[in-house]
Amino acid sequence: MGGYIVRRLLMAVPVLFGTTFIIYVAVYALPGDPVQALAGPNQVVSPSLAQAMRERYHLDEPLLIRYGLYLRGLLGGDLGVSFSGRPVSEIIAASWPVTLQLGLTAWLFTAVIGVPLGTLAGVRRGRAADMLVLAGTTFLMGVPFFVVAYVAQIVLGVNLGWLPVSGTEAGWPLAYVLPGLVLALYGLPQVARLTRTSVLDNLGADHVDTAIAKGLPRRTVVLWHVVRNSLVPVVSLLGVSLGYLLSGTVLIEGIFNLPGLGYQIFVAVPQHDGPVVVGVGTLLVIVFLLVNLMVDLLYGILDPRIRLD
Repeated sequence: MGGYIVRRLLMAVPVLFGTTFIIYVAVYALPGDPVQALAGPNQVVSPSLAQAMRERYHLDEPLLIRYGLYLRGLLGGDLGVSFSGRPVSEIIAASWPVTLQLGLTAWLFTAVIGVPLGTLAGVRRGRAADMLVLAGTTFLMGVPFFVVAYVAQIVLGVNLGWLPVSGTEAGWPLAYVLPGLVLALYGLPQVARLTRTSVLDNLGADHVDTAIAKGLPRRTVVLWHVVRNSLVPVVSLLGVSLGYLLSGTVLIEGIFNLPGLGYQIFVAVPQHDGPVVVGVGTLLVIVFLLVNLMVDLLYGILDPRIRLD
């Protein structure tokens, strides 16, 4: 097990460097002057201030040298300083709890709703429940979730007044229910459909026929011999979904005015604040890699036949 973890961590190193390089190039290749963007569209920046900003952030250096300087700081735990003068690590520390609570809330909705729906559809294949799940998930996959976000804000927040429509003043879980539910729609259809398919595969397996022949109650057969084995591919998808949910909160945090990491990117991009976008992007890549490592380790727990070494 220890050797497997070390090998996976070593494999993650080139992935981390490659993704951070792509993020860095994409951010700093954007057209426009970050110094002018910081000052505002109609403001005049003095030449001395502009020169000082360029020297401080190495804006006149070639892109590869600036990326090398960024990597040197990253290896020392320094994510840089935003163009507003605030350390990126300080911005992340203040914003990370909001994104973590939102991502975990959405992930819980995805797992708690998606797995039972997929199990129900698989066990009742061809019946009304199965048709409803298939039709509902098809509908959800066809509607952009930002449209659902605005409709949910108007109906559930403004008209009915059931849930807060923006901000975190109400605290967890109340302030995160509506954005978490909308964000969960991103992965819920895939989880439900994969669970359904996996349940159907296991219902026809030999060990399930043997359990039924032994006279075990149907509920025991379904829960212990069907659902448990069906969770192996579902856990993989849920793990990947958690990484996507944490990194895919930019639009949702912008719509619901949640001051998380996605909101920081939402604000930093139009301001050309490259250090914030690159720093937050790097953190999300690291989280994504760690979540995938945890998913691989869970394989061995759910299915002992899978050897990790």
